Amino acid sequence: MKIYNEQLTLQTNAKREFVNITPQIKAAMEKSSFRDGIILVSVLHSNAAIIVNDDEPGFLDDLQSWLDQVAPEREDFKHRGRFESNSGVHFQSLLLHHQAIVSFSEGRLDLGPWQFVLFAELDGMRPKKITIKVMGE
Repeated sequence: MKIYNEQLTLQTNAKREFVNITPQIKAAMEKSSFRDGIILVSVLHSNAAIIVNDDEPGFLDDLQSWLDQVAPEREDFKHRGRFESNSGVHFQSLLLHHQAIVSFSEGRLDLGPWQFVLFAELDGMRPKKITIKVMGE
């Protein structure tokens, strides 16, 4: 098995934002020249996430509401971070997870018709790094 690595840096315009990074994942797969394998997509921050799901505005609004319900931001958390108390955001990241694995076959991503790789910025407006590791042959 061979490995191709790439790093992506994103900076959003909002504190919480979902960015479809499927085109960047596909481009990394194509640069690798591998025909079959898997791609690990991992965000290197504890206040962001990588998900595979629908990129539909209503769903993303519902997801934001659910995150705020299940893991709300509160001032009484003990974790203070560097600038503010953001434990709620860290819990939201745990719910969504910091990485996803996408397989590919015959040079095509194995995603369903409504599946996309999304970067979830949960505490934003700062640059975030994402590792894309393509493994295959």
